[in-house]
Amino acid sequence: MDKKTEIAKRDDQNIEKTRELYEVAPAVDIYENEDEILLYADMPGVVKDELSVNIDNGRLSLSGVRKLETSGAASWEEFGNVEFVRNFSVPQTIDVEKVEAELKNGVLTLHMPKSEEAKPRQIEIKTA
Repeated sequence: MDKKTEIAKRDDQNIEKTRELYEVAPAVDIYENEDEILLYADMPGVVKDELSVNIDNGRLSLSGVRKLETSGAASWEEFGNVEFVRNFSVPQTIDVEKVEAELKNGVLTLHMPKSEEAKPRQIEIKTA
């Protein structure tokens, strides 16, 4: 299994109602370059205080709750309060201590830098 496939592996595929909230998997985009893996998760309406990002034992867990403030009785609802939940396997090449997260305009961005040992390097060729 290559690194892209490994991190993109989804554990939960279906929408599931848990507790009083619907649980849905946020859409994600994942990019990789020489220095890091970038993960973008679409989590509209989630605020920082309702967001959780954890990495433990090679498992990345994202969780965020969107709570809409409403008044009056709903006459039509197509989206409401929801919990975004998604889990990924994290390659061992990621330097977990340097992972950074940013939430802006409903998009969570995770910068997951590769360890120095995992970065590609060019080998110098010596001549005699």
